[in-house]
Amino acid sequence: MQLEVGAVLEGKVTGITNFGAFVELPGGKTGMVHISEVAPTFVKEIRDYVTENQIVKVKVLSINPDGKISLSMKRVGHGPRQARPAPSHPGRPGSYEWRPPRRSEPANFEDMMTKFKQTSDEKMSDLKHCMESKRGGFSKRGSNQAK
Repeated sequence: MQLEVGAVLEGKVTGITNFGAFVELPGGKTGMVHISEVAPTFVKEIRDYVTENQIVKVKVLSINPDGKISLSMKRVGHGPRQARPAPSHPGRPGSYEWRPPRRSEPANFEDMMTKFKQTSDEKMSDLKHCMESKRGGFSKRGSNQAK
């Protein structure tokens, strides 16, 4: 079978590394799905998304002259999704299906600025509290009393 860039194929995951998954394609060729091409969200642990021997749909991104085939799972058309086996680590992020956030109505500039200021104030308060606790409770006032 002749592979071409842009083709969507099914293949079997034959190996998983920290940086991606190797997929055996029809015709016996093997390509790699980089960890950044597994899901439309940040993937910290690839094993939360794929398992060995799992059948996955992939899109061919590139074929290098030396024969390396670059694949993507997240760029496959948005047709019906195959159910993925339950993760072996319950409670980890991979047990959830990623969905973009829903917005009921566009926020106006003032609302966005108010939310930003509130979030910023909370972060600054947390940072200040954290930094004060790391100083060990030593204060200049306490050292002057010893004199």
